[in-house]
Amino acid sequence: MGKEKGEKSSFQLKVPKGTKDWEGKDMVIRDKIFGSITEVFKRHGAVTIDTPVFELKEILSGKYGEDSKLIYDLADQGGELCSLRYDLTVPFARWLAMNSSIQNIKRYHIAKVYRRDQPAMTKGRMREFYQCDFDIAGTYDPMLPDAEIIRITCEIFQSLGWEGRYTIKINHRKILDGIFQVCGVPTEKLRAISSAVDKLDKSPWTEVRREMTEEKGLDADVADRIGEYVTLKGSKELLERLLKDEKLSANESAKAGLADMDLLFTYLQSFDVLDKISFDMSLARGLDYYTGVIYEVVTEGSAPQTSEGQALQSAGKKESKPKKHAPNADGEEDRSNDPSVGVGSVAAGGRYDNLVSMFSGKQQIPCVGISFGVDRIFSITKQRLAADASAAAIRTNEVDVYVMAFGGKGFDGLLPQRMAVAKRLWDAGIKAEFSWKVKPKLPQQFKAAELNGVPFAIILGDEELAAGKCKIKEMGLAEGHPEKDGVLIAMDNLEAEVLKRIGKRGVTASLADGVNGMSLEEAAKTEPKTS
Repeated sequence: MGKEKGEKSSFQLKVPKGTKDWEGKDMVIRDKIFGSITEVFKRHGAVTIDTPVFELKEILSGKYGEDSKLIYDLADQGGELCSLRYDLTVPFARWLAMNSSIQNIKRYHIAKVYRRDQPAMTKGRMREFYQCDFDIAGTYDPMLPDAEIIRITCEIFQSLGWEGRYTIKINHRKILDGIFQVCGVPTEKLRAISSAVDKLDKSPWTEVRREMTEEKGLDADVADRIGEYVTLKGSKELLERLLKDEKLSANESAKAGLADMDLLFTYLQSFDVLDKISFDMSLARGLDYYTGVIYEVVTEGSAPQTSEGQALQSAGKKESKPKKHAPNADGEEDRSNDPSVGVGSVAAGGRYDNLVSMFSGKQQIPCVGISFGVDRIFSITKQRLAADASAAAIRTNEVDVYVMAFGGKGFDGLLPQRMAVAKRLWDAGIKAEFSWKVKPKLPQQFKAAELNGVPFAIILGDEELAAGKCKIKEMGLAEGHPEKDGVLIAMDNLEAEVLKRIGKRGVTASLADGVNGMSLEEAAKTEPKTS
């Protein structure tokens, strides 16, 4: 039934829980993050693909372990049961299985994914969010693609201005499986126990041990033996210690994993990124499809914002039972203001050699990849920019020149002349605007330019035009500067003069500018309008 005329709508005007609208400066920051990441992907020879936002439900089922409960299922329409994609990795494997002629590829994919998770919006933990994935598929000599992915990760965070402020935690599923076997974990419990271990960055060992024994039925002695290994972290010295462990050396899975790590560390040394690595035995990555090296990128902003939380993060633990916070208007808790909840990892991935064959049945194409959480990176980057007084102002558009006009008595606005100048600038590839008023006042034109941070103004006047000249003015110059009031230039040389000044000023700044030197403990405190 339609609503009667004049009847008010009963729905609440809002975005769905765990989502947000993007606009203004937020879009500028996010687009620059996309640009920085994409530039690195292309530098390493990647091509891009796109896949549907939803997949057949059976394609996604059974690929994500305990996280499968977070998949959004869609209503049956047309006789196909579909679900919104949970990540970009499984769709990529499905695509490879459907395109059997492709045996090797470097691919990147930037798109939205969906998870029915409990949101913490200002910390980048959302239900709809972007992932930027880079994957290498094909058969190559061991650990070479894996090493390049780690190198790519370091290049991306360097380009974002994060140098010295992130750590890549790394482990190997075969080492973990070997440890579980050596400690006596039944085969059918391997993935369940692995999922429990992966919670060590959120919970203390005592809580993880309780889950293993009470919820997953593991013998207490077996759990204690596991604890002797999974609480270890270090670098090459830890690898050397494990290589000397006779129990692990006698286990086929652990031996293979340790050999891989030994080779990987050698390659990472060649790529000059070994100092960014932490060999962390608690890292398990709960997704079922990983088969080899696994990694995730953390920063201080990944941890809770309390000093206690930061200390616990450093120890590989967190408070096991965070204090409850009041639910929002929809009865669901948004954990943005919970000091025990951090941003989490900002990138993660690993090797998944068997996922393609799950779909093809025969064809097995080894794969390794990483996914960057743009919204989590954004939440940290935005706060650093906001906290840095020396950072350049964020412009909402990229206009370089605002074309203005002024005059005295009888001033007609010089609209045709302003339009002609704008046309010349556009033809030269220069970003330009002018007022859409026939007779604009000069202060209003300056205000419009200043509002959008336009760096230059072209100012037209009757006398100057009659002499074949106009004035170019760099905005924001200090009082007393010799060019504070602008410089006369010949109209014949307009385009060349503007291009010269734009290039000299360096209008387009790197996203990394202004973010160095900030404490990541201040990250993730922004408050966008969300649900």
